[in-house]
Amino acid sequence: MSDYLKDKIDLAKLPNHIAIIMDGNGRWAKEKGHDRLYGHYHGVESVRNILEGCAELHIQYLTLYAFSTENWYRPKDEVDGLMELLVDTIRKEVATLNKNSIKLHVIGNMNTLPPHARKELGEALRETSHNDKFNLILALSYSSRWELLQAVKNIAADVKEGKLAVETIDQETIQKYLATSEFPDPDLLIRTSGEYRISNFLLYQLAYAELYFTSTQWPDFRKKHLFEAIIDFQNRRRRFGKTDEQIFVPQPQQLQHS
Repeated sequence: MSDYLKDKIDLAKLPNHIAIIMDGNGRWAKEKGHDRLYGHYHGVESVRNILEGCAELHIQYLTLYAFSTENWYRPKDEVDGLMELLVDTIRKEVATLNKNSIKLHVIGNMNTLPPHARKELGEALRETSHNDKFNLILALSYSSRWELLQAVKNIAADVKEGKLAVETIDQETIQKYLATSEFPDPDLLIRTSGEYRISNFLLYQLAYAELYFTSTQWPDFRKKHLFEAIIDFQNRRRRFGKTDEQIFVPQPQQLQHS
C-alpha cells in the first residue's frame, strides 16, 4: 500500500519541511488496556518508520513535537517514564542517525530537562553534527509562546545594549531570534489522533503551512499515512496571499491550445 501511494507522489512538489504533532499515544494505550507509557514506547516505532519514509523521498527537514512545556504538568510517573524513554531512545538511535547521515537538532528549554537527559542529548547532538543528508528536529520542553517570549527578551536586550536599532527590526530580525532560526518554515503540519488544533506549536513559523489532520493515532501512524498527507498537500494550491491567476502560469503548449 505504501509503495502504491509513494508512486503517486510528485517528487518535484515535495514539502521541504514537515512538522508533526505526535498525538494519541496515551489514548491508544488505554484503548488496549495498558498505561499511557505503553503508547509512548510504541510511538517510537512510528518515529523510525516516518524517518524512513522522509529519507526515501529526500525530505530535508522533519520537526517532531516530542514534549511540550505543558507536558510537565502530567502525572509524575508518566513524565519520569518519558524522560527515561527519551534517554534510552537517543542512546540506541545515534548509530542509525549517523549511518543515514541524519543530523539531530533540539529546540526548546533544555535547562528544564533532567541532567542525564541533557547529557545524552548533548552527546547525540555532537555525534551527529557532521551529518548532512537530513535534519531531524526534536521539540523538547518547547512551546511557541515560550519561544516568542525569549525572542522578545533577547531583542529588547540587544536594543538596550546598542547592538540593534529599533527602526531596523523587521520579520527577518524576528526569524533570527527564534529557536528555529537555522531552519526554513514548515510547509506541511500533520497532527494525528483527530484533534484539530496546533497546541502552542510553531505559531509564528506555521503562518503559511498547509495543515493536515488525521484520526490515526500516533502509534499506528506509518509511511502510508505520511504519503497520504503529502499527496493531499500536493493537491492544494499554495497562494501565499496571491490570486490563482498570479500563482498559475500557463505553459507554452497550454497557451497554444487556448
